[in-house]
Amino acid sequence: MSSAPPSPIRPVRVRRLPLAGVLRPGRPSDIWFKPASSVAVATAIPNLTLLAIGRLDLVMYTMAGTFCALYAHNLPYAARARALVWVVLGMAASIGVALVTASLTGAAVVLVAVGAVLAAVQKTLCDATRIGPPGHLIFTFISSASLFAPQRIGQVPGHLALTLAGGAVAWLVCMAPALVRPHGPERRATARALGAAAAYADAARADDATGPATERARAAAAGAVHAAWQSLLAAGSPGAARRALARLVVRADETLAVPAAADTVELRAWAAGLRGTGAVPRPRDVRQGERDELLGVDVELAGPRTPLWRRLAPGSPLLPIALRTAVGCALAGYASLALGIGRPYWALVTAASLYQANVTLTWNRGVQRVVGSLVGVLAFAAVAPFAHLGHAELIVSCLALAFCAEALMGRNYWLGTVCVTPMALLVTEFARFQQPGELMVDRVVDTLVGAVLGILAAVAVTNRRAGDQIERAIDTATRARERAEASLTGTEPLEPARRRLTAALVELRAAADAAAGEWWQRALPEQRVVDAERAGHRTLAATVRRRSGENGQGTRPRAGVADAWEGARA
Repeated sequence: MSSAPPSPIRPVRVRRLPLAGVLRPGRPSDIWFKPASSVAVATAIPNLTLLAIGRLDLVMYTMAGTFCALYAHNLPYAARARALVWVVLGMAASIGVALVTASLTGAAVVLVAVGAVLAAVQKTLCDATRIGPPGHLIFTFISSASLFAPQRIGQVPGHLALTLAGGAVAWLVCMAPALVRPHGPERRATARALGAAAAYADAARADDATGPATERARAAAAGAVHAAWQSLLAAGSPGAARRALARLVVRADETLAVPAAADTVELRAWAAGLRGTGAVPRPRDVRQGERDELLGVDVELAGPRTPLWRRLAPGSPLLPIALRTAVGCALAGYASLALGIGRPYWALVTAASLYQANVTLTWNRGVQRVVGSLVGVLAFAAVAPFAHLGHAELIVSCLALAFCAEALMGRNYWLGTVCVTPMALLVTEFARFQQPGELMVDRVVDTLVGAVLGILAAVAVTNRRAGDQIERAIDTATRARERAEASLTGTEPLEPARRRLTAALVELRAAADAAAGEWWQRALPEQRVVDAERAGHRTLAATVRRRSGENGQGTRPRAGVADAWEGARA
């Protein structure tokens, strides 16, 4: 018999589902007006064209393309151009599958099954590529509606051409600001990093260094700095403007290492200077470490990229969420069919809209979806009389609701849903006006069915891999920390190793937050996460001090760098 001691039994944790704060509005995104205005302008162009030629029955196909204008507004323009091409192609592929299926069969059971599988694939690919917001929801909304639209196989090429044409309009609208402010996305990302670093410095001075407020501020600042570096890397080879932005990100980075020495007034002044179109603010002194940092950016640009297939390989944390999406959408669609409602895709889309990183967040989204949809149905009752005056009024109503939806979505999902719901109901009326009462009843029932069954599927389909993901994230952070420590001795390039450690710490925090809200989860290694984060941030501090501690010639480290390294290793 084995003499090994038995493994300790770790308790399974079932967490409470919150209600407090789920509907509380937050601060809007600093670029809320960009997707809102882009989708309104992109949609108006083909809609008015179709109105002029009397073919508003084709609006659904052009809107599939123009709704791509909601994506990629956080990316630099070079990366945005590529991302939007893939978004448009992905939308066309989704529409193509839906239209071909609809032309080959009218069996609702088959259509719901195809819609559920499409929703799961769309969710997985959008999460893997991190395209969004709005992520997979727009793809699922359009493709699910297309599944239940009457279709003949001979019409499919023409309808796909309309989708691609709408996508081309969306691409042009989203790329147009590059003519006025070519480095706008990188400037905004840098400004966010500077502001978050200043907030962390203030919190560190007002709170205990290991207090919860400081920990949250440090995690937010680390994420913002990492996002700023990713934005600069995505922009391609740095020119003069991007090198100036990189110097500012270096200063935000240094604030993470030594918050007590940060000049928060100066950090916020730089952030404010980046909001306009003027010259990029320049620090008074340029250090040798900053030159090395920019060299590190060039080295990293030449490095390999993680292929997409690795993020989707067996064992990926995305797969349980994909299974939840498929099961929840199928259950919602079939329940809607069983109740005799003529639009099961509404229930399917409701279920698809719920799935987030864990059960707790999915529950939050479910509450927001139900409340927003119920209020939105009342908003439809108020808007419908004006929209039914004519097709021009219908188009104006849809454009206004699309703009308001994106303007409010960043404050809280339920506020955006208040506008999305009447817009979705009005879209069904481009072919012919319908009775508002019937649409409202169907929408309410489908929303409740989709939300209830979607949440039940999230609870039933367990995600035990969330704990495994934390273990992998801890191991990755540990290896990255060891390589960063090796860089302090000159055996590894300093800047790429430091940036890899920053990315690993951001991923560790994301994995811990995701697992913390998951049901049926074994006890999490919370103390190991805290220890790994603190050790990683100590090493980051040592690397930044090493970089900024060099003199103007970059030849001799300042006193105390060795002590910082020893502290990081402790």
